[in-house]
Amino acid sequence: MRQFKVILPQMDNNPEHKEQKSIGTFMVVAMWVVFLIIVMSFFEDVIDNQTNPNQSLNTQYTEAGVREVELQRNRYGHYVTDGSINGQHVVFMLDTGATGVAVPQHIANDLQLKRGVAIQVLTANGEVTGYASMLGSVAVDGIELQNVRAIINPGDASDVVLLGMSFLKKIEFTQRGDVLILRQYPQ
Repeated sequence: MRQFKVILPQMDNNPEHKEQKSIGTFMVVAMWVVFLIIVMSFFEDVIDNQTNPNQSLNTQYTEAGVREVELQRNRYGHYVTDGSINGQHVVFMLDTGATGVAVPQHIANDLQLKRGVAIQVLTANGEVTGYASMLGSVAVDGIELQNVRAIINPGDASDVVLLGMSFLKKIEFTQRGDVLILRQYPQ
């Protein structure tokens, strides 16, 4: 009968080998963390583009001096776009049901908007007390208006400004399919 000798690995108590093994384990973990951050960043960009497909606009100018901006509808059926109030970046959601530009309080604070007279406003969430304000400028890419009425809404915690009729009534807008075209005619 044959006998087999089982050789078990020796436990290496050499501190240099333990340190190398520790560094190797750290590198593997670090690689996975970096990989996960890259994947999460990619999907965050995908979700951002689905929520706001109009982050990079290009105003077209006709021979007659008309400014045109095309907006794509997002996956939820809304027109969301980057823009600015008083030269500072904001994200707008176009809302033909809003009388004015509705600015959440925390965004109004960032923009250093002044609260005016308190007014009762009917919103999708019911009646709230808002504060009248005047915006020096409101722009969606190359379309810009001066002195636009707004309402500061202290009850709105969203990160989106509703771009209502105090802006939209001064420009022309046309919807065709999933595209909304904004036009500003020379004055």
